[in-house]
Amino acid sequence: MMDFDHYSRRRFLASAAQAAAILAITRNGVAFAQDAVLDVPRSNNSIGYEKVAWKVQSFPMTQVSLRSGPLLDAMEINRRYLNLLPNDRLVHMFRVTAGIPSSAEPFGGWEAPDCELRGHFAGGHYLSACALMYSSTGDEALRSKANALVADLAKCQQPNGYLGAYPETFYDRLKNHQKVWAPFYTYHKIMAGHLDMYVHCGNKQGLKTSEQMADWADNWAKQFNEEEFQRILRVEFGGMTEVLFNLYAVTGKEKYVVLARRFGKKSFFDPLAERQDHLAGLHANTHIPQVIGAARGYELSDDATYHTISDYFLHEVIDEHTYATGGTSNGEGWQKPGELANQLGPAAEECCCSYNMMKLSRHVHGWTADPRIMDYYERLLFNVRLGTQDKDGMLMYYVSLKPGYWKTFGTPFESFWCCTGTGVEEYSKANDAIYSHDADSLYVNLFIGSELQWPQKKLSVVQETNFPQEEGTTLTLNPQKPTEMALKIRIPYWATKDVVIKVNGKTQKIATEPSTYAEIKRRWVKGDKVEVSLPMSLHSSPLPDDHTIQAAMYGPLVLAAQMGREGLTHERIYGPNGPRGRDMKQLPMPEVSSTDGNASSSVEVVPGQKLKFRTIGQPEGMHLIPLYQLMDERYSVYWKVNRKTV
Repeated sequence: MMDFDHYSRRRFLASAAQAAAILAITRNGVAFAQDAVLDVPRSNNSIGYEKVAWKVQSFPMTQVSLRSGPLLDAMEINRRYLNLLPNDRLVHMFRVTAGIPSSAEPFGGWEAPDCELRGHFAGGHYLSACALMYSSTGDEALRSKANALVADLAKCQQPNGYLGAYPETFYDRLKNHQKVWAPFYTYHKIMAGHLDMYVHCGNKQGLKTSEQMADWADNWAKQFNEEEFQRILRVEFGGMTEVLFNLYAVTGKEKYVVLARRFGKKSFFDPLAERQDHLAGLHANTHIPQVIGAARGYELSDDATYHTISDYFLHEVIDEHTYATGGTSNGEGWQKPGELANQLGPAAEECCCSYNMMKLSRHVHGWTADPRIMDYYERLLFNVRLGTQDKDGMLMYYVSLKPGYWKTFGTPFESFWCCTGTGVEEYSKANDAIYSHDADSLYVNLFIGSELQWPQKKLSVVQETNFPQEEGTTLTLNPQKPTEMALKIRIPYWATKDVVIKVNGKTQKIATEPSTYAEIKRRWVKGDKVEVSLPMSLHSSPLPDDHTIQAAMYGPLVLAAQMGREGLTHERIYGPNGPRGRDMKQLPMPEVSSTDGNASSSVEVVPGQKLKFRTIGQPEGMHLIPLYQLMDERYSVYWKVNRKTV
């Protein structure tokens, strides 16, 4: 292996939209590279081991800082929760498994001593979240805490490379096709957490631990022929494909590519490669990470089959398996294409699915610069990510779509679901994907208060907005010297009229069609101000198989009908991974009547109030607010719409 020292952490950061900076970045004296120009093998004009150049690169999170707004609030709440969890409790079950004495109190939930997924959060998601938070904020105290955890976990690693909070015998059960709960799923999380600590925090021990874990997995897999290993892959294995490709991207060791390809589940990949939707009946979040692995495989090998799998899957899920919110799955599974009317359950929209669909979207957007992908990303961000965290950082498992149900949250030390793990990662990278660039253009993908530093262009950009409470944004560009550049601003699908863009107070005569990037090409000077007005309006989102069942939306926001708090207690809201209401009064889907058959025609903005809505012209009035703002009350996203005869 070539010694890349600080400068080897490379574009596998694409999975966190870090794949932009062609330079080494120094933060508080620690040098680390994000797509650095290195003395390493190159091909196809790529950097390092990457074979596919992205059309647009997202900026490293080190170059984007959040300003006042809901996403900064969410990140800070998440940072407090990460600091709340003691290292001794995080490492406890790893020590027990390794035979190292530990007097710490074990966690509960999915980290409990009797849970077969124990270790997935404590040694995996948690490290990834801390690493991402450091990249986002430069929090040295949190980086030190995570570094100490990496050191503690290294003491628990076996001489053969195995590291886990459960014994290796779990893999004997997997080998013998005995019941076992997804050991490679957890193994992947631990490998990825350590690799993230190397990439974002410069922790060499993290890379060593991850490599040794991969070597153990490689040796374990060698005992099986191809048919036998495909049978092993019937049990959920998380993102093993992705993390192995990412490890290759860092080390250049071909054996990790070979093993990554072995973790390709043919019964899932083969139909996708033929652009066939066989998703019905599959466990959704078992399979989305596999497609992210295919995306990395494409980027590292230029394998057209991997590209087809990734691109087709993303668009098929968006078009045929997605609710108005952008979320997918019901009871953690998929239905037949386009069949959603009977999928509005209490366990709809697993939050992990949204996390991973956003992750996959960042890859495909990088390849294409397609603004429609960011339209979808925005829906997920403001409807299924925001609003799934409470004021103390507790996170949700499901976003229920059953009318009259409510949001439920975990507890600090007794939950640790898969969605707790992806949630703490998501809120650690809330500055992700706001901006991207090519050689000559700056893309504004999202309307989030933030500040961008682009040292290659000697340019900074400040975005000031209270979106979505403000219907637009203001960008101030500050180049060190006059700079020729195209500024490309996404015009969302929902911005259908009266979009106005001004530069220094002068209205620009440029194209602003929905789902495009409006382009302003000029010589920018310090202090140039771009004002973007994006008026929102009410519109409806019907289910594909029953157009009389609709969600009312305002801009990108799904509106939730407020249905009261009857029967709700703290115990019903905190602790269960989803709402349990069989013993409660069942509330029917709310109904509205309209002459045009649209739910939005029966809704209006409450005069003088921001993002408050009410029904009009109905026998019984109801109030609505954006789903992301709704917390401790019952609600319905969907309405039954009856056509009113004149």
